[in-house]
Amino acid sequence: MIEIEQLKQQLKKINAEAAKIRELAVEKRAEYGRQINAQRQEVLGKIAQAQKALLDVDAEPIDVTAWSGVNEPLPEFYKTALGSAHPLMSELERVCEIYQLMGFDVVEARQLDDEFHMFDALNFPKEHPARDGYDTFRTEEGLIPPAHTSTMQHRVLKDYRKQLEETGRLAVVVPGRVYRNEDVDATHEHTFYQCEGVYVSRDCNMGQMLGILREFFEKYYEQKLNIRTQPGYFPFTEPSLEFMIEKPRGLGGKKGDFLEMLGCGMIHPNVLKMAGIDPEKYHGFAWGGGIDRLVMLRYGLSDVRMFEGGNLNFLREF
Repeated sequence: MIEIEQLKQQLKKINAEAAKIRELAVEKRAEYGRQINAQRQEVLGKIAQAQKALLDVDAEPIDVTAWSGVNEPLPEFYKTALGSAHPLMSELERVCEIYQLMGFDVVEARQLDDEFHMFDALNFPKEHPARDGYDTFRTEEGLIPPAHTSTMQHRVLKDYRKQLEETGRLAVVVPGRVYRNEDVDATHEHTFYQCEGVYVSRDCNMGQMLGILREFFEKYYEQKLNIRTQPGYFPFTEPSLEFMIEKPRGLGGKKGDFLEMLGCGMIHPNVLKMAGIDPEKYHGFAWGGGIDRLVMLRYGLSDVRMFEGGNLNFLREF
């Protein structure tokens, strides 16, 4: 166990080194990313070997609840193997890893928020009908389990404002759990995961945003992809787009079969102003999309309820 903990600490240091990629010149990032990824894979392999070695130890199980005496061996049906990471958690790590290699910091979202960060800071006027589209839960104290990871935009813009002024750019992704008052079926869940992206600089534009998103999806699905956009509406971006990819090869898609993966757009000047950033000096773009949908497409799953169902036979496939 000590060895495994030491390896995990080593892995944490490697991930910290990966975040430094954004400080390098563009032409040096690819080679640096390959070196960091090779180190990460080596440590992950050692962790897997150490965990397997623990399973191979032939020790008699001990019942700590026994009154006294030597314990009889446990029946076979009581013996269990070590657990594994939930597929959503594994894929969420993979998503963050790809963005980190692209120079983004990672900030975890909150699971309880307030009216200001859910609506006011995101350019939702009071009594505006757009608020009705985010029919979510509320606690008796008036707190809100966030319906989208965009509730973190205001905090990210404020917390990274100094870095923006010093370096001229701000690049952050925000993974988190979100909640909607949904009727649960094969394609809808009341609890799921999203990943938000926020980028601000003096001269960023929509072309850069589409390039980043295309690069992410091609890295995630490990193949070249065609992309498409269509107009959308979000109060916190203007213009707003719905971003689609052509269904990856090998996953049952036909040529021209596009799937909407996330919403995106240029950050509205009012959102920048609320965070104390001058929209005349800086521009930004943001996006947010579901992790569950990413994973379902990658593994050919047809029912989102599998992720929350606790079926061990399903979970052991990962």
